[in-house]
Amino acid sequence: MEFPTTLETAIAQAKQSTLTALEAGETRLQVELKVPEIALKAELIAKAFADLFADDYEQGLKVLFPDTGSAALARRNWENISFQVDDLGSRNTPIDHKISEDDQLFLIVCPSAVEVQKVEKICNMAGDRPVIILIPQLEDVATIGIGYAARQLRERFLNTLESCYYLQPLEGAAIFRAYPSGWQIWIEQQENQFEFFCEEPQKPVGDHLDRLLRKAAGEDVSEEENAVLASQSRQKQGFFDSLQRFLKALSQ
Repeated sequence: MEFPTTLETAIAQAKQSTLTALEAGETRLQVELKVPEIALKAELIAKAFADLFADDYEQGLKVLFPDTGSAALARRNWENISFQVDDLGSRNTPIDHKISEDDQLFLIVCPSAVEVQKVEKICNMAGDRPVIILIPQLEDVATIGIGYAARQLRERFLNTLESCYYLQPLEGAAIFRAYPSGWQIWIEQQENQFEFFCEEPQKPVGDHLDRLLRKAAGEDVSEEENAVLASQSRQKQGFFDSLQRFLKALSQ
């Protein structure tokens, strides 16, 4: 799949990738467009995806916005729709009161880390029914926190979500994924023109991403990697030496 250079192209690709993932049996999907101010386009993107499924699901399609205001605005702007538009619930009306057995497919629009528990509950209640999360911001460390609780959340829920479409611009590069392809690094050659660099089986993050970007820029990272491996080897050997001394002391 070609690298998208416009939002319209990205949306079209995301829709196709979503359909491909659904046909492959995936039921918990994310469409991640990590583009500046993309949240301002949330209603536009939601309508494009709702139209994609409206004919097949009609009343069985439920579009869920984070709050009452954004849901009401969408209902006002979208005329003559056959599907349901609602919000993620409140203290007075919990989300589990808004999910029924007649619902067949859920579109959750732009949820933040504040709504992560509600989104998890929807996914659990949905069972085998598809849940598509559009432009989520579920893993905000400042809100979720770090450590054991955050690790539990990732293992219990976030890791069950399949990113069927992902686009994140970086400084002079971008991370791109369109299901079923792997995670790709594209390098900007000139303004709005990108060239494919590599594909990884898992999303590149942290030091691994940094090394890939430096390698793409022409830097020799092999010496650094060898130094890291040598340091790790020395640390392991030091640990075993200490362990042997400790066991020897015990036996005396």
